[in-house]
Amino acid sequence: MLNITKNKLHEKVDIGQFEAGKKVLKDTHFKYFNRFLKYFALFLVVVLFLPWTQTVSGSGAVTTLTPEQRPQTIQSPIPGRIEKWHVNEGDFVEKGDTILFISEIKNEYFDPQLAERTGDQVNSKKRSMDSYENKISSLGGQINALESERGLKLQQARNKLKQNILKMRSDSIDLEAFKTNLEIAENQFDRIQQLNEEGLKSKTDLEEKRLKLQESQAKLISQENKLINSKNEIINSELEINRINAEYSEKISKARSDRSTAESDLYQTEADISKLESSYTNYQMRNELYYIRAPQPGYINKAIKSGLGETFKEGEPLVGIMPSEYDLAVETYVDPIDLPLLHIGEKMRIRFDGWPAIVFSGWPNVSYGTYGAEIVAIENFISSNGKYRVLLSQTKDDEPWPEAIRVGSGATTLALLEDVPIWYEIWRQLNGFPQNYYAPGSKDKTEK
Repeated sequence: MLNITKNKLHEKVDIGQFEAGKKVLKDTHFKYFNRFLKYFALFLVVVLFLPWTQTVSGSGAVTTLTPEQRPQTIQSPIPGRIEKWHVNEGDFVEKGDTILFISEIKNEYFDPQLAERTGDQVNSKKRSMDSYENKISSLGGQINALESERGLKLQQARNKLKQNILKMRSDSIDLEAFKTNLEIAENQFDRIQQLNEEGLKSKTDLEEKRLKLQESQAKLISQENKLINSKNEIINSELEINRINAEYSEKISKARSDRSTAESDLYQTEADISKLESSYTNYQMRNELYYIRAPQPGYINKAIKSGLGETFKEGEPLVGIMPSEYDLAVETYVDPIDLPLLHIGEKMRIRFDGWPAIVFSGWPNVSYGTYGAEIVAIENFISSNGKYRVLLSQTKDDEPWPEAIRVGSGATTLALLEDVPIWYEIWRQLNGFPQNYYAPGSKDKTEK
C-alpha cells in the first residue's frame, strides 16, 4: 500500500473478494461526505451573514451602589487600650450599639475626673470674671465722681480767683485814693510850714499837719502792701486751679489705668474661660470616645484588634462591619480603548461567579444565566490596574439578580454595542481593529 516495493500485490490478489475489502472500496460514503461538505459550506456562508452584536467585555466584582453601604472598618480617633468586647464576630448590631470599651494610654488623661475638675475651673473663672466686671463698674463710678469733684473744685477756685481779682482792683483804687490823700497832706504841710515860718501859724498846727502827713504815708504803704497781697492771692488762686487740675488728672488717670488693667484681666479671663470650656467639651467628648459604637446597622465581620489589653494608635482599624441594608452593584474594569464606547445609562449583561451560564457574547438572545445591568458611573481617571472602573446597577425591568449574591463575588460583564455581520466581526478580529464607534441613539441595540 505504501508502494515501497515493485511487487504490486493488488494486481496479483483481488482484495474485493474479502469482506473488509468490500467495505473499504465501496464508493457510497464518498458521495455522502461530499454532500455534507457542500451543505456545511452553504451553512457557513449563511452564518457569515448572520447578525453579530459587538461587545465590550470586562471583569470585576460585586459591590454596593453607594459608598456608605460598603463594608467598612471602624477606627478610634484616639489612641487607647482594649478593655472589653461587647460583641462577637457575626453578631448583628444596631446603630449606636457599643462594640468595645477602651481606656486611656496618655498620662495627661489618666485622671478619671478630669472633665469635672475642668468644669470647676470654668466656674471659678466665671466668678472671677464677675469680680472683674464689678471692679470695672466701681472704677467707672469712681472716675465719674472724680470728674464731678474736679469740676466743683475748679469752679470754687475760679470763683476765688475772681474774688481776688476784684479785691486787687479795689485795693488798687484805694491805693490811688491814699496817694491823693498823701499828696493833699503834703501840700497842706508845705503851706502850714510856710505860714509857720512867716509866723502866721503856730507850731502846734505844723505838728498836726506833719502827723497827718505821716499817717497818710503810713496808710499808703499799708495799702501798697494790701495790693501786693491781693496780687499774690491771684497768683495763689491760679496755682490752686493748676494744682486741682493736676491732682484730679492724676487721680482720674490712675483710676482709668486701674480700669484698663481690670478690663485686660477681664478679657484674659474670658479667653481662659473659652479655652477651658473648649478643653471641658473636648474631655467630655473624649469620654464618649471610650465606647466604640456601630455607625449603622450591620454585621460584625472581623475583629482586627482582638486581644484584651492590646494598644493601638489613633486611626487604626479595630473591627470590620458590613451594613445590613444595601443595594447591590457591580464594579467592572474595561480597557482604555473601549472607554469611548461606554455611556451612562446604557445596558450591560452580567455573569456572576457561581451561577451557571452559557454565554454567546454576540448573541445575547441565546445566552443563558446572564442578568441585566445599567451603567450609573464611569471613572474619569485610570485605576492602578491600567483600566477604567465602571459602576453598574441592576435594571428594574429585567430579571432580578440572585438573592444569594454577596458583596465581593466575582462578575464578568458584557456591554452590547452595534449589530454587524459575522464576517465583518471575523475580519475585524483578524485585523485587530477596535469595535465600531457607538453613540447612544445611533442604532437600536438588541434587547433580550
